[in-house]
Amino acid sequence: MNHCPSGKRFFTTLTQAEDALLEAHVVYEYKSGQGPVAVYKCEDCGYYHFTSRGPMNERLQQAFQSGQLQVWQRAQKWNQKLK
Repeated sequence: MNHCPSGKRFFTTLTQAEDALLEAHVVYEYKSGQGPVAVYKCEDCGYYHFTSRGPMNERLQQAFQSGQLQVWQRAQKWNQKLK
């Protein structure tokens, strides 16, 4: 299957989905309480999707708490300026 009946973007592995979740927070700089916070395995397609419900993904939470997410966001801003 190369698509999901839900029409949502999908990721083939949990690691890929978590990496994309972190990247989305870096690029879009979601405000507190907004944007996706976790990933889940879809029962329809068997792949992974983002969700804004439930507890925050552990890797995302660690990136927030350690300050690493903010470092990546600053780097992203500089990268955009230098293009």
